[in-house]
Amino acid sequence: MSAEQQHRDGQAADPGPRSLAQALRERDDASLGALLRSRPDLLHPVPTDVTQLATRAGTRASVLRALEHLDRFALQAAEALAVAPDPASYQELLDLLAGDDGDEEVAGALPATVALLRERALVWGGEDRLRLVRTARELLAPSASHSSPTGLGPSVAEATSGMSPGRIQAILTAAGLPHTHDTVSAVAALSGLFADRERVAELLEGAPEASREVLTRLVWGPPYGQVTAEPAAHLRWLLDRGLLLPTTPGTVVLPREAALSLRGGRAHRVPEPTRPRVAVAAERKPQVVDAAAGGQALAALDTVEELLRSWDEGGPAVLRAGGLSIRDLKRTATVLEVPEPVAAFWVELAYAAGLIASDGGYVEEHHDRHDRPDADAEGYEDEETRDARTRRRSGEAEHYAPTPEYDAWRDLPPAERWAWLLEAWLPGTRAPGLIGGRDGRDRTLSALGPGLDRSPAPEVRRRVLELMAGLEPGQAPDPATLLERLRWERPLRSAGPRREQPEPPRTGVRPAYGGGVAANDPEALRTKLTEWALLEAEMLGVTGRGALATHGRALLGAEGRSEGAGAGTAPAGSARAAVVAALLAPLLPEPLDHVLLQADLTAVAPGPLVRPLAEALGVLADVESKGGATVYRFTPGSVRRALDAGRSATELHAFLDRHSRTPVPQPLTYLIDDVARRHGLLRVGAASSYVRCDDESVLDEILADRRATALRLRRLAPTVVAAQADPRTLIEGLRAMGFAPAAESAEGDVMIARPHAHRTPPRTPPAPVPDGPPAPDATLLTAAVRAVRAGDRAATAPRKETPQAPGGLPRTSPADTLATVQAAAMTGESVWIGHVNAEGAASQRLLAPLRVEGGYVTGYDHTADEVRTYALHRITGVAELADEPDGAEPAR
Repeated sequence: MSAEQQHRDGQAADPGPRSLAQALRERDDASLGALLRSRPDLLHPVPTDVTQLATRAGTRASVLRALEHLDRFALQAAEALAVAPDPASYQELLDLLAGDDGDEEVAGALPATVALLRERALVWGGEDRLRLVRTARELLAPSASHSSPTGLGPSVAEATSGMSPGRIQAILTAAGLPHTHDTVSAVAALSGLFADRERVAELLEGAPEASREVLTRLVWGPPYGQVTAEPAAHLRWLLDRGLLLPTTPGTVVLPREAALSLRGGRAHRVPEPTRPRVAVAAERKPQVVDAAAGGQALAALDTVEELLRSWDEGGPAVLRAGGLSIRDLKRTATVLEVPEPVAAFWVELAYAAGLIASDGGYVEEHHDRHDRPDADAEGYEDEETRDARTRRRSGEAEHYAPTPEYDAWRDLPPAERWAWLLEAWLPGTRAPGLIGGRDGRDRTLSALGPGLDRSPAPEVRRRVLELMAGLEPGQAPDPATLLERLRWERPLRSAGPRREQPEPPRTGVRPAYGGGVAANDPEALRTKLTEWALLEAEMLGVTGRGALATHGRALLGAEGRSEGAGAGTAPAGSARAAVVAALLAPLLPEPLDHVLLQADLTAVAPGPLVRPLAEALGVLADVESKGGATVYRFTPGSVRRALDAGRSATELHAFLDRHSRTPVPQPLTYLIDDVARRHGLLRVGAASSYVRCDDESVLDEILADRRATALRLRRLAPTVVAAQADPRTLIEGLRAMGFAPAAESAEGDVMIARPHAHRTPPRTPPAPVPDGPPAPDATLLTAAVRAVRAGDRAATAPRKETPQAPGGLPRTSPADTLATVQAAAMTGESVWIGHVNAEGAASQRLLAPLRVEGGYVTGYDHTADEVRTYALHRITGVAELADEPDGAEPAR
């Protein structure tokens, strides 16, 4: 007898575990920890014992989540077990996946796949008695209404369960089988016929060609078809021989055994035991990739800064339902000079990073004033909070504005600012590409509005970067093969049946940002999330020219934002962010402290400018074009803006002399002097308003101008003219007429108009919506395994017979309870106690008493694996153990 045969005989002699709970109980601690690591939902709360763990592992929600995290071949193996006999041998499973002709790749990959299914508690039993957990079988097996994901229908026994014995005997006769004495043997004979490939081939030799065409259409699924009350001759031929069996009136199905024979024994049309390879679309030098990514990172910082600068004095209004209006998004896109979907991405990124938020709603977020960080014990509120409260009471609209975190972010070095943004992007669950689409209620999804969270987004984003990191530096992946790899790794995204059918060939992927996704189409969502991840990584500078940059690889480090980080905590402070910033910093150009002035009233900044220079130049000139070199243009309006901000002509000349590497052109000097000479010549104050000027001819010119009619001017004195318009309207009207008035205070001094930055109250960045519970760490796993083992020892410990209260709790008198626990405390033995807590929840505990005093018993609770104290009046009774529990730890 061969060693293999002896192994199989031994397996056959050993029935193996009788339940999933027993199979889990026989595992070692490392295997139990691997189960809890792969299925973290089983840990919340920590199971009390192995039986509860097995019960929880078989619930529908948990099994669905476990199936969703299987790769395609593991899922195919589970689907094959769902249509195999229960239990099935390993060889039967292999035959279903490899078919009659065999498949070396399937045979090589199947042992590891079965081990994976066992590890995740989806399959249990010995090699010759593999069992799929019942809930998984119910989800993946065919039913009367739908086929299996493999495309197979019910078996002969299931399809004929309601058929009359006479009809079954008639099918046997038509199929050339002898009559039987009972229905069970008749069904077995028909099943044996359809399971025999040669006999099925012989039966079909005499079939009409149209009958064979029907079977060809049904064999790979779906196996159901419709027939009329008087079926055609070729359908009648199949019905008479049981190759089509009725399920409901007018509906027939191809039996599973017959379909497998026609398929050559394969459960799937194309088994996929090996993960698809990510092809390389282009290969470039790593230095070129890093340089391109650094340029994109710098452009990303400029774009976010421009967005926040444009909202610095208060951004667009918040819609009643939340989010930005379409008009405001268009305006933002115009300011940023990008398409609207890309503008939506930058807005959402700034929001996720905690740099922008709504300036209202603070009262709603903190109902208790003592919980507010800006309210002291006497009820003091800062100005912004009072403004938000006043706006809400008066019905004034809320607006988006930068948060206080923006000021901290702006003062960081460029590389650290970029790392801050990336720390918000990588784990974020909001999907900006959905903006403009429709939600499940057919409402338009808006930027910064509700309904944009998609829990698979972080997993897809990170997995895309990991697959790119698996290539050699400088290699850009082919998007089509990258998407195919992700589909193989996560093929199942919904609980519904999946049809087994070939996919059309993909010649390539054309990523496009935005466009929306159907709310009930998870496969389309995953495809879009993959495409958006590639585009967002390129826009942010994580990748350069399609390949992952060096600092992008460092972004995949295990350490991220520290727990508890909220408002006022810079994500860039994490260890990972520090590493990424250090790698990116050499790729970013050093800020410059000079510009090049030109004779055409423009200034060229050949690179990024230091912040004071950039802010001052942004007031003195208008940005004409952006790019590697920013071009600023000086105009009378921009110079007047600088004068309004309190600068004098002398200060402007000195500023340009100090920061220009070229001589200041004469036309620019004349422009500044000319605007400064006329600036403040007219003075506007509040009467409703008035204009005063020492030059009477200027006032004569204003009064004679027809454009001044709407201002309703009248002369009060030779040098004073009153107006019915407010000062702001009067100033704007005079400027439209070509004058350059200056505002005047009540004391007659020139008022300096400086823009006032608007900030929201402190805000916490939006928290990502998790896709299930977080992965447990090693400490939690160790503690959970110990608790499960302790609870299992306590639950399986033998005890003496004792009267029981309802619910199985031991019942003894108070005197007996006290005497028993005191004796156990002196002898060091363990006892069973029934306990009812303050909420009325009853439980049984295995307790090793240490001391009994003051109406309480303190001891080591083997069920909880810790020392606990219980009130004696809450103990329903005590039962002594028949024997010391096997493996129980001594009382401590």
